[in-house]
Amino acid sequence: MNASDLFVKCLEIEGVSRIFGVPGEENANFMMSLEDSSIQFILTRHEQGAAFMADVYGRLTGKPGVCLATLGPGATNLVTGVADGNMDRAPMIVITGQADSKRQHKESHQNMDVVAMFKPITKWATPILHANSIPEVVRKAFKIATTEKPGACHIELAEDIAASSASDMPIKPNSVRRPVADDKIINQAWALICSAKRPVIIAGNGTIRKRASKQLRTFADATGIGVISTFMGKGCVDRHAAYALFTVGLQSKDVVACAIDAADVVITLGYDMVEYHPRLWNKNRDKKIVHLDFLPAEVDDHYHASVEVVGDLAHSLWMLNERVMREPVDFHTHQHATIRDEMLGDFAAHKDDDTDGLIRPQKAIWDARQALGPQDILLSDVGAHKMWIARYYHCDEPNTCLISNGFCSMGFALPGAIAAKMAFPERRVLAICGDAGFMMNVQELETARRIGTNIVVMIWEDKEYGLIAWKQQNQFGKHSDLSFNNPDFVKLAESFDCLGLRVEKSTDLAPALEEAFSADRPCVLTIPIDYRENALLTQRLGEIACPI
Repeated sequence: MNASDLFVKCLEIEGVSRIFGVPGEENANFMMSLEDSSIQFILTRHEQGAAFMADVYGRLTGKPGVCLATLGPGATNLVTGVADGNMDRAPMIVITGQADSKRQHKESHQNMDVVAMFKPITKWATPILHANSIPEVVRKAFKIATTEKPGACHIELAEDIAASSASDMPIKPNSVRRPVADDKIINQAWALICSAKRPVIIAGNGTIRKRASKQLRTFADATGIGVISTFMGKGCVDRHAAYALFTVGLQSKDVVACAIDAADVVITLGYDMVEYHPRLWNKNRDKKIVHLDFLPAEVDDHYHASVEVVGDLAHSLWMLNERVMREPVDFHTHQHATIRDEMLGDFAAHKDDDTDGLIRPQKAIWDARQALGPQDILLSDVGAHKMWIARYYHCDEPNTCLISNGFCSMGFALPGAIAAKMAFPERRVLAICGDAGFMMNVQELETARRIGTNIVVMIWEDKEYGLIAWKQQNQFGKHSDLSFNNPDFVKLAESFDCLGLRVEKSTDLAPALEEAFSADRPCVLTIPIDYRENALLTQRLGEIACPI
């Protein structure tokens, strides 16, 4: 068989069902091999969109999402989405074509060192140098991509190698048990936790992977210790649980940070420093930290763990749960109830708004939360709206609110929503974008309509780069010119044969969301957002007095 046939067979045996991308001449053999396979190729309108789709598909399924592009500009267009998936810990496989190997050593049309470009933004990047090495390369890439912490792996297939003969066969994947912590270190961690009076848990991205959420909920139920999640840890515990203290990660001090300030022991679970640096919650370097994660703690002056429990996170929590059952504990967590009540009141403060012309962020998020069920999925793009979603939108289940908070890439939500709907067609999928982020991958509306993914995109329109304006205003008391103009988003949606809606009265938003989700096509729902609330939130956070 051709090497490209072997490559596709290797993908099939890895369980790949979809590949997102834009092919070129150098992928021709691969695409012909794909035509005869069980794998569906999703043609996108830009390679960046394909990478974001693979990113989200990997996050939601736990299996590597796969994207494809040609050499040169096709490969460079993938970069932002691949870097996003890698730093946000999504398992991904990135496939690019390349020039014939006989011309790679010299000046040549569209030829560049693509593997070198991908090395800083992937866990592993390699060219295929011989057809019969394909099974090993593909198996290794999938193994590395799914090993904690998950990330992206890149494989380059030159056009002449793709067309060459191959005689080897795919390597069947074997399930591998993750290493687990030993009893001695678990005992040390448990002893330190038991010595605490006011412990608190910071739950990161790792808690929504590999069954860790279930064990975390059991642990929090048994101990009553408050759980604060990072942006990407949302849903690790049920928002209705008494110990759920919502989310930390805003640069300004929030109410939930009071629980960390008061804590004598901080238990970090699957905590990822790319999201929320410990200098923001351990400024004086005086916190006793119990670190539980798949990997050892990063070396950082503000993150010197007293105990490091390294191994499968779900298993480590299960081992702690065994000890909780033998040795019940009682902690001073009354402050947590006060914090929770204050936050709940804040979430609901504007649920009955009756404004016209501009809609408050709090009202938009309240209505979105009411429109989405426990298993439905919200994706946040990057911008000022991300901060509001992080603070005000909370989840019942893991992986039901996806936020790019490691690499923080604008343009993530619209293509990501398409992948989410493909992964879970029975669920409602809502992407919330700023007008700037929406326009970065607006072309994927055509993809959504063509393949029948009836997503809803809510645009918060303010006609400027609002998050940058917010931060500059806080730092300098003014901001640079960050304004721009927009198309008529209703007409733009209709030009893609999608439903276009615009709501300017807050009481009309909830019924408009129902109309959008009931449509037989993708919908773009635009609201003029009242970002005067940004400064008011900054002021309120600056005046926080922690409850005792």
